[in-house]
Amino acid sequence: VARRAEKLEAHKAALEKEFGVRVTVLAQDLVATGAAEAVFAATESANLQVDVLINNAGFGGHGKFHERSLDDERAMISLNIQTLTELCRLYLPGMVARGNGKILNVASTAGFLPGPLQAVYYATKAYVVSFSQAIAEELRGTGVSVTALCPGPVKTGFVEAANLEGVEVFDKAASPESVARC
Repeated sequence: VARRAEKLEAHKAALEKEFGVRVTVLAQDLVATGAAEAVFAATESANLQVDVLINNAGFGGHGKFHERSLDDERAMISLNIQTLTELCRLYLPGMVARGNGKILNVASTAGFLPGPLQAVYYATKAYVVSFSQAIAEELRGTGVSVTALCPGPVKTGFVEAANLEGVEVFDKAASPESVARC
């Protein structure tokens, strides 16, 4: 699931060719109202059982909170918190009923610190950490696990999207592949 259908189709073709698997893609803007329900409905209507849910979509921003666009902050909260929460809530009942499933919520080391000039981003990641820990405990003994992945800086499109070019901490960022392996 991602916004850009053409990128999804390219990844689909590569995965199917390399691993001989069937891949289903869904182009969906996860910031849009009702996005989580649309994703869930699409997997249900395709009769796809989701055993592993990876909530990796998210974005940040940079600047003084009182000067940043309120619409940008709302969109960040919507994606980083609301959509993640809704996807967990929609897929967990089936996992619990089957006694098997895994959810990986991508948070950040930012979830453990205050973040001047990125206040809302850091706060959303703190939510992801706390939420994941809480529901992991609630699910103890069900066969379903919830994990919060908390990497430091990672070389993705995040730097450009969050207007963080030139911020020194990203000079030594991990590769997405190394984070995925962890």
